[in-house]
Formats: sequence, C-alpha cells, structure tokens
Amino acid sequence: MKEVYFDNSATSPLHPEVKKIIEENLDLFGNPSSHHRFGRRTREKIEAARGTIAKMMGAEPEEIIFTSGGSESNNLVLKGITCEGVTCRIKDVKLGKTVITTQIEHPSVFGTCKCLEHVGNNIIFAPVDSTGKVDPGFIKKAIDLNTSLISVMFANNEIGTIQPISEIAAIAHENKILFHTDAVQAFGKIPINVKKMNIDLLSISGHKINAPKGVGALYIRKGIKICPIIHGGHQEYERRAGTENTLGILALGKACEIWMQDNYKHSEHVKKLRDRLQTGITQKISDIRINGHPQDRLPGLLNVTFKYIEGESILLRLDREGIAVSTGSACSSGSLEPSHVLLAIGLPHEDAHGSIRFSIGYGNTEEDVDYVLEKLKTVIEDLRALSPLSPVNQL
Repeated sequence: MKEVYFDNSATSPLHPEVKKIIEENLDLFGNPSSHHRFGRRTREKIEAARGTIAKMMGAEPEEIIFTSGGSESNNLVLKGITCEGVTCRIKDVKLGKTVITTQIEHPSVFGTCKCLEHVGNNIIFAPVDSTGKVDPGFIKKAIDLNTSLISVMFANNEIGTIQPISEIAAIAHENKILFHTDAVQAFGKIPINVKKMNIDLLSISGHKINAPKGVGALYIRKGIKICPIIHGGHQEYERRAGTENTLGILALGKACEIWMQDNYKHSEHVKKLRDRLQTGITQKISDIRINGHPQDRLPGLLNVTFKYIEGESILLRLDREGIAVSTGSACSSGSLEPSHVLLAIGLPHEDAHGSIRFSIGYGNTEEDVDYVLEKLKTVIEDLRALSPLSPVNQL
C-alpha cells in the first residue's frame, strides 16, 4: 500500500541533514553553563545555532531564547508580559490589563488568554471575516488605555490564512503597545523579517520545519522585559531556566540553515502541489467549500469542507488507504467540539464537522497528490451514500 503524509501542519518529518546533525552530536554531553572545555564546546555550538535562527528572521542572536516549542513560547509571552512582577518592560510602552487577540488563535494562545481572563485580565477576541482575515481597523478601535499587548497569529494553522501583520504591528506601535505574533506555521514557509515588520515578540517551533519535537524559540526585541514562567537558573538571559536541549537546538539551527539555503523554492513546490490538489478536488467532487483566503494563504495548506459527512469518518477511511490528513489542530484533536476557527469564519456546526485539512510538505510529490485524489473521490462517494444528510438519501 502506498503511504502519503499530508499532515505536515501537525508535525513534519525530520530532514535527513537534521537527523545527521543529531547523530553527529550524540556524544556532545557537556552542560553549556559549565566553564570547562566540555561545557564550552556545547556552548559554542548552541550560540552558532542561535545566530543562524536569528539571521533567518532578521534578528540579533541575543534576541533569541530557546524554549520547548511554540506552546511554551506563546505562554511565556502572554503570561510574562501581563505578569504584575514586570515593573518596567520597555521605555514608553504602557502597562495594562487588556490584551487584544483574535477568535482563531492556536489553542496555546486562545486557552492562555482564557486563563488570563479568569484572573482579572480583559481579553478582547477580534472577529475575522469569512476568509479568516482580521480587520486591523477593529483592533485599532478596540485599544483602550489599559492595552499592553496585541497578539495575532501570522498564519492560521487550520485554514492557512495569512494576517496583515505589518499593518497591525504599526497600529500597536503608534499606541505604544507591544506586538506579538505566533509564527509557528508561517516561519520557514513565507519570508519574515522582525525588524522590517516591527514585530516585538515572535514564536516558532522546530517540528513544523523538519526539526524534532520539543524545541522552539522566542524572539524578544532588545529592551523588552518579560517575567519567566520557568524559574530556577540563569539560562537564556534569565528568561527561561533549565539546562538547554542541546540536540534539539542544534537540529533547529540546522533546519533553519537548510530553509535559508532553499530560499523558499520548497514553498513554490508545495504551492503547486496544493493547487493541483485543490483543482482536482473541485473538479472531481461536488458540494465542497474551500476554507481560508484564496490568495493570502500558506503555500502547502488546503482546508476543505465536504458537505453531508463527518470529517472524522473521512480521516479514518483515508487512513485505511495509507493517507494521513487531519480535521484541524492536532492540539485539539481530542475534542468532540467543531473547530473554533471554522465556526469563527461562519461555517455552521455540521459543515465545520465535515472539514479536512491537507497540509503538504517536505518529500511530497505529484504522484502523492494524484493518489490522494483517486482515493478521496471514492471515500467521499461511499460515505455520502450512507449519510442521512445527503440529498440523494432524502428523496
């Protein structure tokens, strides 16, 4: 049986060169905080990786701190900036209890904001239009005297819509407010320059760009003070205690080096594959809806609603054919509730339940797309034949 992995937004396979770096450094055991030669060897390699990651986003090495991934980075920003222990964050930036975000954030932002709301913070969840775009004008009007942070994801993890980040960042700075973006899905796939885009804080995760799970990074613009959520050591400029994940950091640095050398040629490749898949689905299958912005969308992501049937049933039937897809965010896969993202863009519950995310990435080919199209058509026809919601079965 042929196997096709179209779930790269959940996690991506290790790049062979990233795997090689891990294998080459398995004996690099020195603690990077130690001053002897074993520690210095590790520290030198970590700092080289830090420099590579910083270069990829247009930052300075000292503005990068390592975390366990995107969820920790997002929590660190939201809790660390709103923490009452932070008495002075940056010159001319306001303190306050109001945070502005959107209705379609990743659970690590959405859930953290809900937590902050319970302890007395005022959280404003900006709505989005039917394509998943947030209106910068709404954010501008929502700002009050107590707003200290605006957090808007760069590109949505379920429908791929890319937000007007530079415009929103400019609004934040005009009002002396810090701006954060969860760039976990966008980093490596579309160009990002934190200086040119006026981004203050930015989260990334290794396992979305063919590095291992358990490592990520947070960009914190020079001069911004943030309260740690993990205390106990002086690591990472006293912003994230704990002995560094050496192998993960080196792997993340190598992945960034590979993506920079590629110069977004891979993004062009997966966009062609996505368009081939979208065209095939549109031509072969009726009663569908393509979710997300038609142009401002991640190159390898396609979210499709197949009416009258459950997405979970589609997923399981495709899995029998060796095809891996998802029904939404992997961080919400245990929930029976429909996607909050799809509900936010206006889908009724039954359509939100019938949506599938195809996310194309490293190693995928045209043959993969054609195989998925072949099997998908049969799966949809079979499931609709059994569905009481299908118009055919209501005659």
